[in-house]
Amino acid sequence: MTTPWGERALARFPEDPRDRLRAWDASDEYLLGHLADQEVPLSGTVVVVGDRWGALVTALAEHRPVQITDSYLSQEATRANLARNGVEPGSVRLLTTQDPPPARIDVLLVRVPKSLALLEDQLLRLAPAVHEGTVVVGTGMVKEIHTSTLQLFERILGPTRTSLAVKKARLVFCTPDPARERPAGPWPLSYSLPDGIGTLSGRTVVNHAGVFCADRLDIGTRFFLQHLPAAGKGRRVVDLGCGNGVVGTAVALADPGAEVLFTDESFQAVASAEATYRANGAPGHAEFRVGDGLAGVPDGSVDLVLNNPPFHSHQATTDATAWRMFTGARRVLRPGGELWVVGNRHLGYHVKLRRLFGNSELVASDRKFVVLKAVKGRTGRPAGRAR
Repeated sequence: MTTPWGERALARFPEDPRDRLRAWDASDEYLLGHLADQEVPLSGTVVVVGDRWGALVTALAEHRPVQITDSYLSQEATRANLARNGVEPGSVRLLTTQDPPPARIDVLLVRVPKSLALLEDQLLRLAPAVHEGTVVVGTGMVKEIHTSTLQLFERILGPTRTSLAVKKARLVFCTPDPARERPAGPWPLSYSLPDGIGTLSGRTVVNHAGVFCADRLDIGTRFFLQHLPAAGKGRRVVDLGCGNGVVGTAVALADPGAEVLFTDESFQAVASAEATYRANGAPGHAEFRVGDGLAGVPDGSVDLVLNNPPFHSHQATTDATAWRMFTGARRVLRPGGELWVVGNRHLGYHVKLRRLFGNSELVASDRKFVVLKAVKGRTGRPAGRAR
């Protein structure tokens, strides 16, 4: 990436030589160009929110910025990109959306997230640190910035306007008004689940901002909850890509002897999963881990993996995440262990499961979703013929 401060070598995380998606886009370039053209002073505390793969803080590293992200993968990409460009360790402070923000912010740069709720939550958390001299600039592609986005900046921070579009990217300029009365944040949000979904019927779910379908139970998860495997005895279970943790919590309630690992790359999601688990007084042992899928889980140590894989990476549609989740599941499962997957019918996950496991069984289906089961062979090789 060419920046006003020189060339920067950047990659996504985890690196895949077959991945043609860049670690930056036109909105990153537009924002960096604006900072240079307008000679925005960067000597104070510079905070970058939602930096997708570390492109912004890598470019601005000499100004010792603070990065705030909800994504473990983005944080790891940032670490790798800083090292790749010879940035001295410690030059950039890496925080998550669950960490306390800096007490004072002089320049606030916001990469507009897909989730309006996450943007609201972060602006409310950062607002007390913003003063009347703070430079606030948001950035995103045109399709990511809506009237509701601008209204949120204006309602929480102050008067807001947008730039002209350049290469389908747009900037958001906000003039902070510290005297503005701000609304109370609704997050985390709790509500009762509907009936007819098995063990969790009528139970409580807790969602932090930005978690998928934070204000309601999504229809795919609802279908999955209706068709979970029967309770075992003392199984080691992984809720992979756990979101708010309702699937893993359902297993824990149905099987008090189960050991359940909740894992997701979103810090907000794992915090939600733990809150949901605690709110329902689930028995047994649970572990909550933010990370890259099943990285760090020992080979052959798990009896059951439950998964509702995402098929988007920010605005890009991709099956790379699902493929990595499935291959990770096959690695960590014991011989005879099972991977259960829910997904949209059109995604064709059965084809991938057959390639990896040698089998794929249709457990349940409706007009939109399927629940599939794959079994790891007793020899560790693909088990049986594909069906």
